[in-house]
Amino acid sequence: MPEDTPIRIPRHLLPADGRFGCGPTRVRQGTLDRLAESGRSYMGTSHRRPTVRHMVGRVRSGLTDLFGLPDGYEVVLGNGGASAFWDAAAFGLIERASQHLKFGAFSSKFVGVVTGAPHLEAPEVIESPLGTHPLPSPSDRIDLYALVHNETSTGVTMPVRRVEADGLTVVDATSAAGAVPVDPGQFDVYFFSPQKAFGADGGLYVALCSPRALERIERIAGSGRWIPPFLSLSSAVSKSVNDQTYNTPALATIFMLADTVDWMNAKGGMAWSSERCADNAALLYGWAEQHPMAQPFVAEPSMRSPVGGTIDFHRPLAWAELAATLRANGIVDTEPYHKDGNHLRIGLWPSIPRSDMEALIACLDYVIEASLP
Repeated sequence: MPEDTPIRIPRHLLPADGRFGCGPTRVRQGTLDRLAESGRSYMGTSHRRPTVRHMVGRVRSGLTDLFGLPDGYEVVLGNGGASAFWDAAAFGLIERASQHLKFGAFSSKFVGVVTGAPHLEAPEVIESPLGTHPLPSPSDRIDLYALVHNETSTGVTMPVRRVEADGLTVVDATSAAGAVPVDPGQFDVYFFSPQKAFGADGGLYVALCSPRALERIERIAGSGRWIPPFLSLSSAVSKSVNDQTYNTPALATIFMLADTVDWMNAKGGMAWSSERCADNAALLYGWAEQHPMAQPFVAEPSMRSPVGGTIDFHRPLAWAELAATLRANGIVDTEPYHKDGNHLRIGLWPSIPRSDMEALIACLDYVIEASLP
């Protein structure tokens, strides 16, 4: 730490691991150790050969167990992350028109993709103020309802419930998957990247697809619509069921995802991981509710994210100075996504033990007291 740091947090207050980002999140040291131990037997080998295909199969079977997927559902993998999946969905999942819930930066990006697609009708967009979430509205002209399980930018979560209509219910779950319970019967596609709760790297998407979604994918693929091969969901499905990806994946990402899924399942599955996140969230929000200089950014408790907490601070405290002081003391990535507020954004992931969350709160208390006149 630089010698000119104005506030020096006592070492005994610091967490064992200072990474509290909302993505990419901390990668467990044990995962990195096991990746290193794999040596020449895994990294640098062909993704078409049994060694890597076994790892992809391990991911698919582990996620099937973690989410309790019913028979007929498939775990589909593709390169490019959730951003690529938005493009793939515009080509391979939406037939004519989609409806989107927009309540933050990431939910708005899918809207932008679909709005610019010349082969689709204009989407319906239902928006709500930052810090809240809207609800879908069934419509006869809509064949896909785009929901968001957790809006990473604002720290708002919403329940996943199937829209009672003919369209598919498709859920962007990047920052919720593996940390917030979900009923597979309530979605047709639940897609995410592994750099959040699963403590891996980005650049890969995972889509949990129902039989209805798989039928839609194949029907559109056979309709004559032009689909870029890299964005073909039909190709992604056919490769995934054979434990492959369409093109070369980042092998380290797949290894870290498989390792974390195995770790979660061994600990107790979704019940365990979601309980750990909920406990961390209760600590953080409970502290903010009681502190005279802080409050949760999301006013409605039922909408507060259990994976990424946003905490508002009262003046003269300012988020930039708080985040800079924490970073100088080794507590990193608490900066907000939206710079127009006065809050910090703090990860609450399964990889963060209660002791580290308690230590972070103690550090916040120390910094706040030292910052005030």
